Amino acid sequence: MNIPKVITGQETFDDPEYPINTLIAFYKAFNARNADETANNWARNYAVAMSNPIGGLRRNWTAIREAYGKIMQGEVRVYVEYHDFNYHQFEDVFYVEGRERGSLVVGEIELGLKIRTSRIFKLFGDEWKQIHHHGSMDNADLLQRYQNAIMNITQ
Repeated sequence: MNIPKVITGQETFDDPEYPINTLIAFYKAFNARNADETANNWARNYAVAMSNPIGGLRRNWTAIREAYGKIMQGEVRVYVEYHDFNYHQFEDVFYVEGRERGSLVVGEIELGLKIRTSRIFKLFGDEWKQIHHHGSMDNADLLQRYQNAIMNITQ
């Protein structure tokens, strides 16, 4: 098993049943600003949660979808790739913890992003679905500029 060192969403993995494909599919959809495919990555009838710099803690799919809408619609452009991560798998759960790097562009504003990120996935029948995401920024100034850029566009 050779897990990619960096995940951008463009990777291919030989075994279509391998759970890492769900993580790859998330980044592919997110970076393409494909809201439907991003939504398809998440569980619906489960207690899903997301906590990140976009809008704090969100505890259900409707609230999570709203947060993604803020960065997938209009002039906001966010690109991230996942790197420096560890992959852990159990019977019906896998999780990754690592870092995202990328950029946010809104009009004249362009920011380099560095985000600590973890994601948890659960097996439902024969499909892996994301059930939890946490992201945080070490740099308080970058966090403030990121939130200001997003909030100025989405209010």
